[in-house]
Amino acid sequence: MNVKITSVAKQLPRFTRTTEEIIPYLKGWLSGQEERFQRKVIKIFENAGVDKRYSIMDAHEVFSNTSFEEKNDIYVKESIKLAEAALQKALQKAALNPADIDYIITVSCTGIMIPSLDAYLINKLKMRRDIVRLPVTEMGCAAGVSGIIYAENFLKANPGKRAAVIAVESPTATFQLDDFSMVNIVSAAIFGDGAACVILSSHQDDKGPEILDKAMYHFYNAETMMGFKLTNTGLQMILDKSVPEKIAEHFPKIVHPFLEKNNLTIAAVNHLIFHPGGKKIVQTIDTLFGSLGKNIEDTKEVLTLYGNMSSATVLYVLERFMDKNLPKGDIGLMLSFGPGFSAQRILLEW
Repeated sequence: MNVKITSVAKQLPRFTRTTEEIIPYLKGWLSGQEERFQRKVIKIFENAGVDKRYSIMDAHEVFSNTSFEEKNDIYVKESIKLAEAALQKALQKAALNPADIDYIITVSCTGIMIPSLDAYLINKLKMRRDIVRLPVTEMGCAAGVSGIIYAENFLKANPGKRAAVIAVESPTATFQLDDFSMVNIVSAAIFGDGAACVILSSHQDDKGPEILDKAMYHFYNAETMMGFKLTNTGLQMILDKSVPEKIAEHFPKIVHPFLEKNNLTIAAVNHLIFHPGGKKIVQTIDTLFGSLGKNIEDTKEVLTLYGNMSSATVLYVLERFMDKNLPKGDIGLMLSFGPGFSAQRILLEW
């Protein structure tokens, strides 16, 4: 009995700005900096491969002197709204009710809330009192795939059950106003906010692509490559510029043995569902898969349209494939990377 993904739905925050619209705010923030540095930063934004970013805050709030407490309060309030809307959409797509969910996983790394997001959703939607909860907070960009892996483990052990995985992220709430480092600037250029929900099922009659296999891959001694540092002004991004190189170095070990274990080669994979971490990472993966005769066009489009929304982003890519009514028997490979440093993989069959 294989677990199936029955629906995926995204939910975008209410504020949005194109890169062109953000530039004036950027110039205001950079006033007082050297002109050459200002031109460099603006070029980073213009060349980030992101046309539009969504946010839980309007641009003037992002670039204003807001305390960590104030930003986190906004994160909590808006996360609940986004998560509820994403869950309701996914339930509607699957023709289910909130009471049909046995297991709820919420993933987020861009704010802090206790009780966790799932508790609010259970109360708002009157979900079952015996629902099993799992909040995941420190997996970063990999958590969308990680959440599906955790849900699959639960459902495989419990036939006839359903799970919801909800990812809500607000990287714009982690922007550091007084930090003019390249890490803070590049992060602001590539990240945006968003939410998504995946419904999974081990009910025999439920429809959707089946999870054939899943696996995690840990990079040794790479804890400092990506993550957050908690400071007095909030969550400060950690992002090593060597990430694309490390991914390329480990790529053969991540992809090929996983497929071989399932008696497959990359040639048998019809669809690549990859987390778009940023322009350089996407270019690296595009080159690696391109050399094998594959493309990641949907991944590239998601980055262009929304930016990197951390754990939610790969679910936006997955939704595009779920909405295509793909032929029975098609194989899909999901792949994401996150703090640790680690890679998460899922093999799907339609």
